[in-house]
Amino acid sequence: MPSRQRINVTTTQRLNLTLALQASIRVLKADAVGLTRYLEEQAAENPALQLGPPPVGDWLPRWDGVLRDGGVAERVAGAGPSLMAHLAERIAALRLAPAEARIAERLVEGLEPSGWLGVTVAAVAAEAGATEAAVAAVLARLQRLEPAGLFARSLAECLRLQAEAEGIAGPVMLGVIGDLAAVAAGETGRIARRLGVAEAEVEEAVRQLRGLDPKPGAQFDAFAAPVREPDLIARPGETGWMVSLNRSALPSLSVRAGRGEGQGAARALIRLVEARNSTLLEVGREVLRRQEAVLAGGMARLVPMTMASVAEAVGLHQSTVSRIVAGTSVDTPHGTLWLRALFSGAVGEEGPSAAALRARLAAMVAREDRARPLSDEALVAALGAEGVVVARRTVAKYRAMLGIPPAHRRRSRGPAREGAGARGRSAL
Repeated sequence: MPSRQRINVTTTQRLNLTLALQASIRVLKADAVGLTRYLEEQAAENPALQLGPPPVGDWLPRWDGVLRDGGVAERVAGAGPSLMAHLAERIAALRLAPAEARIAERLVEGLEPSGWLGVTVAAVAAEAGATEAAVAAVLARLQRLEPAGLFARSLAECLRLQAEAEGIAGPVMLGVIGDLAAVAAGETGRIARRLGVAEAEVEEAVRQLRGLDPKPGAQFDAFAAPVREPDLIARPGETGWMVSLNRSALPSLSVRAGRGEGQGAARALIRLVEARNSTLLEVGREVLRRQEAVLAGGMARLVPMTMASVAEAVGLHQSTVSRIVAGTSVDTPHGTLWLRALFSGAVGEEGPSAAALRARLAAMVAREDRARPLSDEALVAALGAEGVVVARRTVAKYRAMLGIPPAHRRRSRGPAREGAGARGRSAL
């Protein structure tokens, strides 16, 4: 029997990722660093797209406190023990002599959560029973540990140590570091005249300086984002918290004047960046509106929040919210935080958020007497006294997630110290 040919008509749906859609997704989910790199690539391929530097006077938010305080180390309560654990491992690798190890222990005890040294060389020498020259020699070795800038005694020294580690500590950079007040005021011309160089050289040094970290110890906070250009800025205002874009994190964009190839593509890319900034600001404001308690009191006051609820509130798809917060950071009075870290489910049906519980555990361990560290059972009891009922296995799980060792491994030698707020000792 001969075969018969038949024509069937069917319909199918398929998502076709055009180049424009791919570019839109890439711009949407990029953080400030990634977006800047992408824009530089596009400008290299399209001469019609012009990139300009961000305003020099728009100083990074994380520098506000250290510049206003005149170089006084900020004392932030509740930092976790990760910095101490990091230094214990690095200093053990130095194989110091017993007398040097005692000096190093005193210097570690004098560190502020920012990573700066909060005690003088003379005070350490008196406590360790050593000469100031011996303390200075050990301090010089500790200042070469990673990350660069630890054990600095001032903001200028912190930046100088990092510039030397990066290989950018030339005469212009050192001159800029020596006049941070003028840098904060955007007076690059005055610095250039004093150094006898072109203002463009000073502006380039300032641009490199902005990539350094004035508080290298803060990156060891379990909830902090790596120090870099934050995408958003959250600051208290007269009518509440004000959330804005960090304009200094991205280059300025423009289209080359006249007519020529690539101008349409350049304008389209600029519109994509503007749409990304608008969406980021809208989502960021909604997230931080719900987490105002975190802006005022830190991560321990985080409330449960899901991406689905935020997406519904701003009228976006949940996948869009997920992309926009994936690598986004926000600068707050409590440091630079990942926006993604502000999303957390509840522990139990009506319990606190999991992230808030981890923050409370980190704060409790940071305040404990290292001669008598808190066991998991003791942490459960302490949380119960604050109205948070959790199981011991839950505390053990979150303690492990924070990188906090068990109580017997946190115990330090020496006599017990009084005061719950004393800084923990590190067994070197």
